[in-house]
Amino acid sequence: MAISELLSLLLLLLLLLSTSTADRCASPKLSVSSDLPLFHIYGKCSPFASSTPAPSSWFDTVHLKMAHEDGARLSYLSSLVVKKKGATSVPVASGQQLMQTANYVLRARLGTPAQTMYMVVDTSSDSAWVPCSGCTGCAGSTIFSPSNSTTYASMDCSAAQCASVQGQACTSGPSPCTFGQSYGGDSFTAALSQDSLTMAGDVIPTYSFGCLTSVTGGGFIPPQGLLGLGRGPLSLLSQTSPLYGGVFSYCLPSFKSYYFSGSLRLGPLGQPKLIRTTPLLRNPHRPSLYYVNLTSVSVGRVRVPVPASSFSFDPTTGAGTVVDSGTVISRFVQPAYEAIRDEFRKQVGAGAYSSLGAYDTCFPTTAETAAPTITLHLEGLDLALPMENTLIHSSATPIACLAMAAAPNNVNAVLNVIANLQQQNYRVLFDVTNSRVGFAREICG
Repeated sequence: MAISELLSLLLLLLLLLSTSTADRCASPKLSVSSDLPLFHIYGKCSPFASSTPAPSSWFDTVHLKMAHEDGARLSYLSSLVVKKKGATSVPVASGQQLMQTANYVLRARLGTPAQTMYMVVDTSSDSAWVPCSGCTGCAGSTIFSPSNSTTYASMDCSAAQCASVQGQACTSGPSPCTFGQSYGGDSFTAALSQDSLTMAGDVIPTYSFGCLTSVTGGGFIPPQGLLGLGRGPLSLLSQTSPLYGGVFSYCLPSFKSYYFSGSLRLGPLGQPKLIRTTPLLRNPHRPSLYYVNLTSVSVGRVRVPVPASSFSFDPTTGAGTVVDSGTVISRFVQPAYEAIRDEFRKQVGAGAYSSLGAYDTCFPTTAETAAPTITLHLEGLDLALPMENTLIHSSATPIACLAMAAAPNNVNAVLNVIANLQQQNYRVLFDVTNSRVGFAREICG
């Protein structure tokens, strides 16, 4: 090979290597135009990459720390669905210690000209809010500036949207619509506002959101805001119903993927045609949560015997099963989890089992080949979980752990949750218009 050819090859190699993580993240390869990149908060494409753990600490950060916080997340979800006697609605109690795990963020553009914000997405939240200029206690350096947007407008108490905001403090008259809420144990106040929101090239001209004016607490508020994907009147799904038809899906990448990025797909265009679906249930006392009918669970070929009440849907108490993006590992009410865990242990046959953080069924990886498939039997479909959605592995010692746990053992422990680790490398479809949730295998990285 001539020296000139060798130099050309070396230059080409250097050019390829010089393609930075930022370049790859700025121009991800997406399958349809309505896709938005979805980044894990600790992934390489996250704007919060300075806090991204080293590979050796992935287990400690993602699996141990975030899964440990699931307990409080479940308490939060349960507190939302328990109907208080004599109440017509069930708001979050003031000052309650809640943890809403900020797992995934997307790049949104707000205002005219557009200001880029990396907002947390949460299927169990409804409203949207961002830190705004003049906010007291907002921790992030990226702040939305209403004065720099020619399309920004504040909303007063007479606006129809104001009546839909939880915690609004209006009395009467044309005064500004302000509201207060809690998130992750923190509290905030905000002014209800409208501005243009750009998503995947689509412009939503008058999107209603909260402009944060003050934040107090321990730093749980997402630094660049939140976008609710629930079913409430101020959620993204509801406000864009004419545009996206009440349909969205996401694909969450495996923890093993290099860039740890997936996608959020808005609208019916590009959704998988061959997808298994289960009916979407509605709880009138907590209509935002995505309830499905989990009928039973199999471990290997054994249909695990559990009390019928463990999976029963009950709108009055909030009992049942929800699909949630903010919980890390799937949780089952105590009797159901113990039955699943005991049958799993029996079939693995590892002898002694240890606990590690939220996981109580850890064993040497030498016994992993005996680990059985866990199948979630939903109405109309069976979801057989791949082993990567069933086991997690320690980065420090050769052990594997069952990536499931019991719901918090308290008075509100009536809710089962199909969590994001069990959803990874699936295209999960939420079709509210046709009242269905679907699952299709897809490599999301």
